[in-house]
Amino acid sequence: MRQSQLFTKAHKEDPAGEVSTNAKLLERGGFVYKNSAGIYSFLPLGWRVIQKIAAIIREEMNAIGGQEMFMPALVEKKYLDATGRWNVGIGFEVKGKDEKNPNFTLGWTHEEVLTEIASKYISSYEDLPFAAYQIQTKFRNEPRAKSGLLRGREFMMKDLYSFHVSEEDFARYYEVVAGAYEKIFNRCGLKAIYTLAAGGPFTASNTHEFQVIASVGEDTIFVCAKCEYAENSEISKLKDGGSCPKCKGQVRMEKSIEVGNIFPLGTKYSKAFNLQFTNKDGKKEHVVMGSYGIGLGRLMATAVEVYNDDKGIVWPESIAPFRAHLLIIGDVTTGLKKAGEEAYNKLTQKGIEVLYDDRAISAGQKFNDADLIGIPSRVVLSEKTLAKKRFEIKSRKEKESKLVTLDELIKLITNN
Repeated sequence: MRQSQLFTKAHKEDPAGEVSTNAKLLERGGFVYKNSAGIYSFLPLGWRVIQKIAAIIREEMNAIGGQEMFMPALVEKKYLDATGRWNVGIGFEVKGKDEKNPNFTLGWTHEEVLTEIASKYISSYEDLPFAAYQIQTKFRNEPRAKSGLLRGREFMMKDLYSFHVSEEDFARYYEVVAGAYEKIFNRCGLKAIYTLAAGGPFTASNTHEFQVIASVGEDTIFVCAKCEYAENSEISKLKDGGSCPKCKGQVRMEKSIEVGNIFPLGTKYSKAFNLQFTNKDGKKEHVVMGSYGIGLGRLMATAVEVYNDDKGIVWPESIAPFRAHLLIIGDVTTGLKKAGEEAYNKLTQKGIEVLYDDRAISAGQKFNDADLIGIPSRVVLSEKTLAKKRFEIKSRKEKESKLVTLDELIKLITNN
């Protein structure tokens, strides 16, 4: 993509009133636009990051048998009435202009919706197990919308729901999903700790969270330095400096950001919607369910909180908006412009995603913008490097640069 055609621009100053690093850098870099408290638009650069995250999630969900679908954002009152969750305080109620009372809510969860759908198709043990997921906008009436994309009123979420003949089969799949989540976070460049947590409006039993250690995190966890067994402070009886109940290693207290969670649902929803199956003995039983969530914007924000320096974002390669940032420096002569076009075309032909800074601005501004945006490889072409038939390449993570030929440049980028 040519940066001259990108309608957004980077800004030098932090947005007013923002405290969190992700909010400052994502807004300054032109990744997101804050429309209201807790409500953001994803701009072209930010949407590319979200798409990268979504692609990783889809691959891992499909690999464990997840079937992608898409459910409505408007959820009728009858669904939440069936489980007693209409009055849960996190929903946004919706009514038409001429209606006296709201009969819909903006979807903050979809257990009820999918359970009713499943009840129309599931009748036998041979129909189970199955798992379905969606990537969709969720809405929560969050009274403390803050910290950029970490706590919002509207956000993108992947929610997976699984359906089973027994608690034993559910427990087996629960561990499968936990393994898939670990792969997702690792592929996004994040170290997530599997953490025992409390229930909530989704389930009354204990759940598990995936927590990334970060000083800005709103959660507090106790984690073993040896085996990484962890518990959320909301339910934990562990103490900082104490002994791990699993391996006797030392426990430490850490601030963290929750990037995913998994919930055992039991038969709460299947009973509410009469979702039953006939077992091998010909008897009716209620389906056992599980729910599993990942916030895409929160994952994006967490990566920014973890990977940044005093100049800007340092994206993990797997979720960066582009793989290389090509900068043309100095007076753009005919020869320099031709060499830049040739490099841009050849890189893109090799399947390398390139942001090509062809703008007529100062070298200093280009370098500052490149550091702020944080693309993994910065490639510079100037009259000086052109005279040597070389390109200057520097990793965003490193200070040193080196001169390489175009062929060497392609090999370096594609091999990393």
